[in-house]
Amino acid sequence: MLKEKARMIARVVYVADLALTTAAFFAAFFVRDVVLPRVAPAHFPTGLFPLRDYIKIYPVVLILWSVLLFSYHSYHSHRTIPLLREALTAIRVVFVGNAILATLAYLIPLRQLSRAWFVLFGVLAALLLVLEKIVVRIIARYVRAKGLNYRTILIVGTGRRAIEVARTVEGHKYWGYKILGFVSDGHRLSNGWARFRVYGTVPDLRRLLEGGQFAEPIDEIVFAVTRKKLDEMKQIFLMCEELGIRARVAMNFFPNRVARIELEELEGIPFLTFTTTPSNETQLALKRLLDIAVSMILLTLSLPAIAIAALAIKLSSPGAVLFKQERMGLNGRLFMLFKFRTMFEDAHERRGEVTHLNQMTGPVFKAKSDPRITAVGRVLRKFSLDELPQLWNVLKGDMSLVGPRPPIPEEVAAYHRWHRRRLSMKPGLTCLWQVSGRNNVDFDRWMQLDLQYIDNWSPSLDLKILLRTIPAVLSGRGAS
Repeated sequence: MLKEKARMIARVVYVADLALTTAAFFAAFFVRDVVLPRVAPAHFPTGLFPLRDYIKIYPVVLILWSVLLFSYHSYHSHRTIPLLREALTAIRVVFVGNAILATLAYLIPLRQLSRAWFVLFGVLAALLLVLEKIVVRIIARYVRAKGLNYRTILIVGTGRRAIEVARTVEGHKYWGYKILGFVSDGHRLSNGWARFRVYGTVPDLRRLLEGGQFAEPIDEIVFAVTRKKLDEMKQIFLMCEELGIRARVAMNFFPNRVARIELEELEGIPFLTFTTTPSNETQLALKRLLDIAVSMILLTLSLPAIAIAALAIKLSSPGAVLFKQERMGLNGRLFMLFKFRTMFEDAHERRGEVTHLNQMTGPVFKAKSDPRITAVGRVLRKFSLDELPQLWNVLKGDMSLVGPRPPIPEEVAAYHRWHRRRLSMKPGLTCLWQVSGRNNVDFDRWMQLDLQYIDNWSPSLDLKILLRTIPAVLSGRGAS
């Protein structure tokens, strides 16, 4: 019953989210069209184009916001999610949605849409959604404080793991959980938890559940015992299934520092998954769609620059225009990377002459004053124009717009074990290292930035890195 209530509440909140987004949409139009021309006529001398021009993108807004709200898990149970995190998620949805909307309006094109309207819409939508989350949270806490809408749990186990679970639940009253008591697995409860009743031992649990001998009905049972004792509880799990009681297993006996734990099902077989990489298929699909769309646009727009660069390379030094090199991609997959040639044809044979010029620690080679670089190549490298052909790698799917830079196999062979995790995400044209100084950052810090990107990946992070890449490339900061 509580699950059905949760679903109903989620539907109501979803409708409220779309209603508030709609209110922000039209309020932004009213403010820009009517209020601002009256309040600040010097800056806004005229109103907007007719409302019908804005109505054209209204269905797109509803679809886009719906996709993003569900992609960011806005309608999962929020009992255990801090309010700040929930508010930041709402802001993220609006920021990413508005950025995508502005891009679509430019590409379609719908240039009659006002930039001031986009800003107002984003601010109002974010403000209304955050206020809604605060109000919903206040109402939920008030209801739970009155003894309503809470879930009762019985903890099986009285050892360290059980106490850890109980301490976490007790420390977060707003989650709406009430501990009925414990079932002993042979350990003695510490003095601080003596106020809770111990309902016998594990062998008594079947009889207790069948007889309903608890102070209140049980909504959930949390098994916080050792792996060995779990094997002895198969019949109890089946009994919970028959009685319709949700059973949870505390998995804190598996050591993990970075990996997130996910429960998946494959043809009825449950899998406990430990993953350090993004696993939201909707967000990853959006990332790939963005890669395809942007790489196609950039390849088209940069055709003149590509032609000029190719001609300059051909006229300035003998050799091929393109440099091809085998690189390592996702999880170590090999692919052929394309770049404009920036060195003399015999650069590889002369590698031994310049080893002493290496400015980087670790297995990579970067030299600012490398004599093997041609004059044209130096200009191309300074502004990252030598990497334009990699847009083809992005379009093919070997690379992404944003991701760790693809290493050569020889470098990977010299990696420490923790370095290799950077291969767990598709390599990219730009990354945190690229916008943080490139060759001015030492190797270990470079690796840490890549892992930081993987651990905190989101569509909005990709967008931030892409926006930061533009000034980094134009300034040529850290390039060799």
